[in-house]
Amino acid sequence: MTQDYIIYIAKEAVYTVLLIAGPLLAGSILIGLAVSIFQATTQIQEQTLTFVPKLIVILVIVVVTGPWMLNVLIDFTTNLFEVIPKLGS
Repeated sequence: MTQDYIIYIAKEAVYTVLLIAGPLLAGSILIGLAVSIFQATTQIQEQTLTFVPKLIVILVIVVVTGPWMLNVLIDFTTNLFEVIPKLGS
């Protein structure tokens, strides 16, 4: 086994994490921006106002993209389990 192979596995792991977290982070950032603009426009400075919309949006994103996220994780894990026996040689 070479260092290139280990770097490839690490790269795939980071890519998988970014792929899974991307939709959640994007939704959270967009709803946070919208709530911030609303707060600045109406001059409502309630700190807890941002949490409920973010939780709702993240829940909706998980429900909508959950099966896809699970398939990505299953594919990565399956590939990793197939590679584990080769790591010792």
